[in-house]
Amino acid sequence: MWPSFATDIGSRLAATSVTLRRFLRLGVTMAKSKFEYVRDFEADDTCLPHCWVVVRLDGRNFHRFAEKHNFAKPNDSRALHLMTKCAQTVMEELEDIVIAYGQSDEYSFVFRQKSNWFKRRASKFMTLVASQFASSYVFYWRDYFEDQPLLYPPGFDGRVVLYPSNQTLKDYLSWRQADCHINNLYNTVFWALIQQSGLTPVQAQERLKGTVTADKNEILFSEFHINYNDEPQMYRKGTVLVWQKVDEVRTQEVRLPAEMEGKKMTVTRTRTRPLPLYCDLIGDAFWKEHPDILAEEE
Repeated sequence: MWPSFATDIGSRLAATSVTLRRFLRLGVTMAKSKFEYVRDFEADDTCLPHCWVVVRLDGRNFHRFAEKHNFAKPNDSRALHLMTKCAQTVMEELEDIVIAYGQSDEYSFVFRQKSNWFKRRASKFMTLVASQFASSYVFYWRDYFEDQPLLYPPGFDGRVVLYPSNQTLKDYLSWRQADCHINNLYNTVFWALIQQSGLTPVQAQERLKGTVTADKNEILFSEFHINYNDEPQMYRKGTVLVWQKVDEVRTQEVRLPAEMEGKKMTVTRTRTRPLPLYCDLIGDAFWKEHPDILAEEE
């Protein structure tokens, strides 16, 4: 009885072993099929190590989008706050972003120098940031444009640029903020000439042709009694998003072991969230106040 039983068990184990080996061979064959060679055509887009990875998004054909959705001119605070909300959503999803800067229809996101997210593949950085931002724009639209339906989905294009040092990164952000100032000053004068002086867009362009910053400030002050320095900093300087600790207060039910019913208590928790600042990035003051952004990582 015992020998036959042992022989039966042995034969079954042997059969199972053969089946398992066949299955494993089949699995290897399936995983490495004859079609797998197409992976060789994928380009290597790994970002260089120890560089700041910057993803910049720009609205696609946003002049038309702004006209179709009745954006206020020269600045629509609703649209700017919506852009910032989308940027905050991106930062909360991708916590390796240390700072972001936005103005008009663009936003720049700076990843840590030593970030290894997505194995530093540029296409992964760009596509995830762009998709998260665009979907958030549609998702939160009604929160900022209550009376204006979204007529069609917006589009955003992106690019990835690497900056090898702290100074080049600071210069990049300074460049974007200088661009914000130049464009906003021009648009402020341009739309004042149209809305308050009755000029056509062509006439306003001709009036501003060849003018410098001092000329534009003089037109605003002498003709429209507008001191450009009194304009909201969000318009003049753009929006800076940095991680800051905030206390969040909420009421929740707490039940002690000796009690049958819980009591509602106020609970305060400290969280780190990306919050907006409207400040100067070109000088040294900001970087001295936030040294952790450019701090060397261990």
